[in-house]
Amino acid sequence: MKILYAAAEVDPLAKVGGLADVASALPARLLEMGHDVRVVMPCHATAMEAFEAATARRRLTVPFLGEDLVVEVATVSGEGGVPVDLVRDGRYFGAGEVYGEPDDLLRYQFFCRAVVQMLAEGPWTPDILHLNDWHTAPLAFALRGLAWGQPRLRGIASVFTIHNLRYRGPDDFNDYLCQAIYYADRITTVSPTYAQEVLTRDFGEGLDGLLRLRAGALSGIINGLNFDVYNPRTDPNITRTFDLSSLESRPANTAALRTELGLDAVAGPLAAIVARLTEQKGVDLVIQALPEMLATGAQLVVLGHGDEALESDLNALSAAHPGTVVAVQRFDEGLARRIYAGADMLLMPSRYEPCGLGQLIAMRYGCIPVGRKTGGLADTILDPDEHGEHATGFLFDEFSSFAFAGAFERAVRAFRNPAAWTHLQEEAMSRDHSWRASATRYVEVYTAALHARGIIPLE
Repeated sequence: MKILYAAAEVDPLAKVGGLADVASALPARLLEMGHDVRVVMPCHATAMEAFEAATARRRLTVPFLGEDLVVEVATVSGEGGVPVDLVRDGRYFGAGEVYGEPDDLLRYQFFCRAVVQMLAEGPWTPDILHLNDWHTAPLAFALRGLAWGQPRLRGIASVFTIHNLRYRGPDDFNDYLCQAIYYADRITTVSPTYAQEVLTRDFGEGLDGLLRLRAGALSGIINGLNFDVYNPRTDPNITRTFDLSSLESRPANTAALRTELGLDAVAGPLAAIVARLTEQKGVDLVIQALPEMLATGAQLVVLGHGDEALESDLNALSAAHPGTVVAVQRFDEGLARRIYAGADMLLMPSRYEPCGLGQLIAMRYGCIPVGRKTGGLADTILDPDEHGEHATGFLFDEFSSFAFAGAFERAVRAFRNPAAWTHLQEEAMSRDHSWRASATRYVEVYTAALHARGIIPLE
């Protein structure tokens, strides 16, 4: 099967959030499975070095807003050798940030036009166009609206993945997400539970009615994790490498992390948050519950930036509890890895969480997640109350500081029993959250999308 994966960001060429990880790892796994896969993305400033070094380039003329704009496409090698086409022009892409530019709506509309032109001119025509979030959503309608005038588009089916329904673009009057939900041949979200949640008024962000209309075409596939990238046995960012057979080496990372961050050497658990500081992530619950947390002898480290009020509150708590609470307000991939490898617990008390990669990384590194029972957290964290000896973390239902504090207290009790805690770590690290199963599910969705268009895929 020939698959073109379109995304706004692809690791390591451009990375803001989890989409970049997915857009890198899923195509690589599909290529390993024998499929003919390519990725297309805008050429952001962070990708310019790769663009300039590329030898495979071609030019396209893209009609846009009454002008013919010249686009240069450079093909570079992505994760696992997947070809990545970088789209650059003199106006919209080549220098700006991934998101947050004042003309984002036009930029990504232009990117979609460029992709259509690439498809129309060939020579490579995919069977599946896999779209991700609002930035590529207009292409779902383009495949329908332009197909009769452009024969190459007629045999292409579209699959649209919603990574986070709340992010709909910068213009309330131009909701591209709705177009893709209505016109895509198949729709996916990034976890089975989130796929059910978005059909409800509480989680549907005003689109639950439209999503219920397409419920028969909607499915949830949990994101995987790139086990080659996130591997405590080989990770160069951490102080002491380890794996399931050498868990006794892990505490060296905890000690080193405390030293790096200026935390006191104590016997209590080290809890961590690694996340964007936004209303979604439930950081406010941790702030409210902090007195109860500290009373257990726990410490807290927070890595992330975002909402100014949350940053201010965390700075104040860090100043009030030196050696016990630390807030690091920046994006730092190396420090994030050291936190996963050294912290005892990862806190994810999210209001909603479409999938979440943090809990998957944490479990891979023997860091036990404490999260709210929503979205992908509900699908990937196994609580002792339901799963007994096979538990991998702790969950709570009600979005309240009281409920979070209760789950945290259960985690602390387990931490105080070394044998029980080691068993939890072993269970968590043993779980296979790689892309193997998820990629197979995507192939099933691709096949269903082709069948929906009356196309019989060639194996």
